[in-house]
Amino acid sequence: MVLRRSSAGPRSVTRARARGTVGVPVEVVVWQPDGAVLDPVRSVTTSVESTMTDVAPQSEQSAWPLAQKRPTDEDSGTDEDELRASLTDLAALVMDSRTLHEFLASVATCAEHAIPGADGAGVALLRVGQPGHHVAARAASRPFVAEIDEIQYGVLHEGPCITAALECRVVRSGSLGGERLWPRFGPRVGRLGVHSVLSLPLLLPGQVVGAIDVYARSQDVFDEHAVQLGEQFASPAAVAVHNAQVLAAARELATQLQTALFTRPVIDQAIGLLRGRSGGSADEAFAQLRRVSQREHTKLAVVAEQLMDEAVRRARARHAGSSAGRRPAQGAVTAVVTNDSTVT
Repeated sequence: MVLRRSSAGPRSVTRARARGTVGVPVEVVVWQPDGAVLDPVRSVTTSVESTMTDVAPQSEQSAWPLAQKRPTDEDSGTDEDELRASLTDLAALVMDSRTLHEFLASVATCAEHAIPGADGAGVALLRVGQPGHHVAARAASRPFVAEIDEIQYGVLHEGPCITAALECRVVRSGSLGGERLWPRFGPRVGRLGVHSVLSLPLLLPGQVVGAIDVYARSQDVFDEHAVQLGEQFASPAAVAVHNAQVLAAARELATQLQTALFTRPVIDQAIGLLRGRSGGSADEAFAQLRRVSQREHTKLAVVAEQLMDEAVRRARARHAGSSAGRRPAQGAVTAVVTNDSTVT
């Protein structure tokens, strides 16, 4: 894998262990510009009590900027200021109670502001090498970028973001309508009135996180100056989106574990009930529950709870019938199958 060295200056990427929202260990990556030492707990917070500065996307503009000329010293100073402001906004982003999609949308907005000439941007987390280059998550700063992303990832599986991630290099085009690199994607996006693209891979040591796409309506918008600023933004952005992805996965795992803690007792009770009826092993009883769950397209815990509720109703009916000196009422059959026959 070839990693392009950013012009952002000396930096290092370190890894640290932190605790997730319910004590699940997560690995985070800390970007350190100019040799500064950052506290990983301060850099990437995993507490749902943290606050977050929202970066609201700007409304669609009716007038799109013309293709940019080579920047003057004054323009370069302004662009550098925009980059610094965008990096500051990026550093202020934390997951907090936001979803991964919302976090990526904020990163896309920062990218749009950081790169001169951009009319919109998108961020995609790609699992490179899987069929169709599976997109783990994606978000855009503008509706027209979301439409382009759907064409790239959902329809054609071809485009600049995929190329940048696969080849670990910066990709740009100033005339998408006639772009031969993407013979299906380019003309289709050109017909939407979008003609320039700059795609930046999101790279960590030994790992491709995804890519950022920035688009412009005019032709030949993104020059070498834009590429340099984009690379400076992409390095810390890769760390930010990677850590957000790790935290989102930790939260999902924590939710699954919490659900398991609440549902496991009723599953164990149902297994015990089936073993008492059939005389089989715990594995056999669990397999019976699982077969019903798959057949009925119902969660295993729900099947177990239904079985236990039915057993309780039957027991109460027998008790009432015994007290009244009559036979117990016939209850509904359960939904659990034992030896391919319904248990009543």
